[in-house]
Amino acid sequence: MNRQLEILQKLEKDLNLKQLQIKSLLNITQAINENLSSQGLYSMYESFLGWEMGVGKMALLVNEDNAWRCNAEILSSGSELLDRGVITELLQIKRLTTVKNKGYDILAEFDIVVPVYHKELPLSFALIGGMKDNDDLYDKLQFITTITNIVTVAIENKRLFNRQLEQEKYKKEIELASEVQKMLIPEGMPELKYCDIASIYQPHYNVGGDYIDVIRLRDDNLLLCIADISGKGVSAALLMANFQALIHTLILQHTDLEALVRDINMSVNKITKGDKYLTFFIAMIHQDTQQMEYINAGHFPPFLVSDASEQRLDKGTTVIGAFDELPFVELGKASLDSDAVLLAFTDGLTDITDDQGEYFSDEHIADFLARTREHDATHITEQLQSRMEEFKGSSGYPDDIAVLTCKFDFNTSNEG
Repeated sequence: MNRQLEILQKLEKDLNLKQLQIKSLLNITQAINENLSSQGLYSMYESFLGWEMGVGKMALLVNEDNAWRCNAEILSSGSELLDRGVITELLQIKRLTTVKNKGYDILAEFDIVVPVYHKELPLSFALIGGMKDNDDLYDKLQFITTITNIVTVAIENKRLFNRQLEQEKYKKEIELASEVQKMLIPEGMPELKYCDIASIYQPHYNVGGDYIDVIRLRDDNLLLCIADISGKGVSAALLMANFQALIHTLILQHTDLEALVRDINMSVNKITKGDKYLTFFIAMIHQDTQQMEYINAGHFPPFLVSDASEQRLDKGTTVIGAFDELPFVELGKASLDSDAVLLAFTDGLTDITDDQGEYFSDEHIADFLARTREHDATHITEQLQSRMEEFKGSSGYPDDIAVLTCKFDFNTSNEG
């Protein structure tokens, strides 16, 4: 009779345990479906192990982007274990393991390690100790393993989903910034009898830090500018937008190029607090005198070529925005022959390399201009784009690229 009673009590205990397990599993599953926060799931996990499974000591160590943290614990100091280098020992454990007599001194306060892996990537380690009831220990450990896997994977999926949402949000922001930036780059160039203009604008990412602009002034004079802003991505694009607004505002206040550049520098320095800078080339074309005034602010010197000469336009000042006041400004001047070609570009052009690692150097550009400068600006620019593609071979473009091509013909203007 006593034997039968023991069997009945054992069956009742097993049934209660199974009911408890099913109830706990349903509660956690429901919490996951209701998108309970990660901290909420960790709290449920602590309560389940402590109150329902009789676990006296526990630490749940979780891998978050290769940074290990103790996100749940019972009467344990998981953070201290992490500081002592416990992960090095745990990474040797691939399945549920009894700590006793395994030589893991750092884990001496625990009895069991429950690892959770996704393929070869460790997601978490549950350190279990102080189980109050050794009866049904195997069943309890199996269920603790199941719950640990469910909670870990659910929180990892939540983390990955949130990261995906952030990436989608960032992608939308990039797309919006790209659309705004396209609006800042001139779609068409001013039509002037004495000057034919074409351009290339090719950001390395969806948004870039290069800037080109052509502004028609009074008396059909012309302002040309090209800039390369330090950094990449959205921050460079935002500074580019500010820079464009500065140019268009300040040009209404200045006819003197040196004063204009000094004011631009002061404004950029205030905006960036000296943390960012830009290289900049600006030129004013005077139709009546066939003269160019220019300032090169640390920019790659443009080419000015004609039958009579080849010049590099390097006079000017240092980079814009690094100092609250420019230490010096030298105004450059050049006469424009009727067949002259101006080619201004950002250093993304000369950073292009071929499959052998050779750069698209000054020599390549000079040779290209010698062969194409008799053509109009559109043809020169299209040929340059083709030459860039041919030169880089299987290599990619390493940086933003902006090119401004101007072909002058004052004879046509005088005839008109």
